[in-house]
Amino acid sequence: MDHSYTAELKKPERRFLPKDFAITDWQHLEPYFKDLLDRPIDSAAKMEKWLQDMSELESVVSEDISWRHIRMTRDTENKDYEQAFTYFVMEIQPHIQPYADQLNRKLIESPFTKDLDQRKYFTYLRSVKKSIELFRKENIPIQAELSVLSQQYGAIAGKMTVTVNDQEYTLQQATKFLESHDRSLREEVYKKVQERRLQDREALNNLYSTLVSKRDQVAKNAGFANYRDYKFVELGRFDYTKEDCFSFHEAVKQYIIPLVNKINENKRRKLGVETLRPWDTEAEPEGIQPLHPFNTGTELLEKTVSCFRRLRPFFAECLLTMRSMNRFDLESRKGKAPGGYNCPLAETGAPFIFMNAAGQMSDVTTMVHEGGHAIHSFLAHPLELSAFKEYPMEIAEVASMAMELFSMEYWDTYFSNKQDLQRAKEHQLERVITIFPWIATIDKFQHWVYEHPQHTVDERTSKWTEIFREFSSDVTDWSGLENFQKNFWQKQLHLFEVPFYYIEYGIAQLGAIGLWMQFKQNKEAALDNYIAALELGATRTLPQLYEAAKLKFNFSGDYIRQLMAFLEKEMEKLYQAEPV
Repeated sequence: MDHSYTAELKKPERRFLPKDFAITDWQHLEPYFKDLLDRPIDSAAKMEKWLQDMSELESVVSEDISWRHIRMTRDTENKDYEQAFTYFVMEIQPHIQPYADQLNRKLIESPFTKDLDQRKYFTYLRSVKKSIELFRKENIPIQAELSVLSQQYGAIAGKMTVTVNDQEYTLQQATKFLESHDRSLREEVYKKVQERRLQDREALNNLYSTLVSKRDQVAKNAGFANYRDYKFVELGRFDYTKEDCFSFHEAVKQYIIPLVNKINENKRRKLGVETLRPWDTEAEPEGIQPLHPFNTGTELLEKTVSCFRRLRPFFAECLLTMRSMNRFDLESRKGKAPGGYNCPLAETGAPFIFMNAAGQMSDVTTMVHEGGHAIHSFLAHPLELSAFKEYPMEIAEVASMAMELFSMEYWDTYFSNKQDLQRAKEHQLERVITIFPWIATIDKFQHWVYEHPQHTVDERTSKWTEIFREFSSDVTDWSGLENFQKNFWQKQLHLFEVPFYYIEYGIAQLGAIGLWMQFKQNKEAALDNYIAALELGATRTLPQLYEAAKLKFNFSGDYIRQLMAFLEKEMEKLYQAEPV
């Protein structure tokens, strides 16, 4: 395999826009769109040049809005950042969309499009045709409004704090108390966190109802029966259907929940409690300290660089390039939006990693996960067009989730004590398995929400509770917590900000487990397969990208059963012959 990839980035030289051009308003940006629209294309060479110029413009626009989003999430209390983001989505984006549609039509209607390399351009042209099919002028103002509305979730959630032992903590920071061996403290903090969420229950219900109603309108305007069907097309789900999602939900119930029950039963036994309560699942028995892999964001980054270097030096170099460009904001603080992300920056190439680290095991997982996304950004960056780098989420999440599993081999970087290292690996494999029911819950809930857009808040709460219970472990005792349970969906930012983006995690987790199986047999070959798939960006279909990684694009019950059998064996090794 050609190992020509590099973590050294040179900002591409602009050939269409002025070197110092920065986006301030539509008036100064429009001439470049107009140039592309009016420019005659009378040869294949001119078509290629036109595509390159359009790609340059797209990457400059994309990087600009990305930075506005990054600044706003880093400081949700800064009104200037919020206004800069809102200005873009309300005053610039709506003007871009009609041009984007006309440029798409110009590309598809040009006789020179057929001269393009069809293997390389197939997925891009397919996606352009999809955009033409979905475009409706009357949706532009609704989509602008939706962009602004969906950001309100971060502002509401970013203000949530609880007080423990007279000290204020963000909800992310407070979760560390759930690892304490003091069961009464765990219960107290768990209930405080849930009660704090309940304070904003009404605001979030109203926000979600508004989002659902406006999304439904967008779908109806575009001629779809519901927003789910619209969104499947918009997300480019060409390679699987809603029925595949339903069979995934069933397979989770059949083959994964029994394994989750075993994991929870093992936890209950270890803790020596009669019943396992929701505040027990992250805890360790008395005398065993919670895992504490790092103290500061700087230390987390240094240890991750060291871990990645041992896996493959190129991976570490990507993080070092990012550090030299100030592309990290890792520690949790008040006023910072919740969650974590890797934000690709289309023009400069090095992405930005944002997270809310609080010194816990889960932060290591988030860091290596986002690090996997970052490596994907580096590997796809050399592709000629910005559209070639807009890879589907079902492969993007393989990049991140496989990195969680690969990196486990070198987690002694974070844990010098052997028992801590074993516990960290157990925690990771448990998380790989136990996330599936939550993915199925969120996905199934969204199907119902958008199939019944006129539902009331009470109907939604009732349906959520029913679905949540359908995928819950029999071992966990929820009695007396029904009021909290009704509200759990509100902690999932994807529902508010990126609707229908969630089953990708389940599909990709299967791919990641498949790559880890390869890694267990031949580390270097597995890493080569991983890189071979990621450096293709979006230039192949999903099944072809999986094939490049020597994986099956498959989420049938039978395939899931095989992967779970492998994971169960790995878990048993870690539990040291103790039954899972």
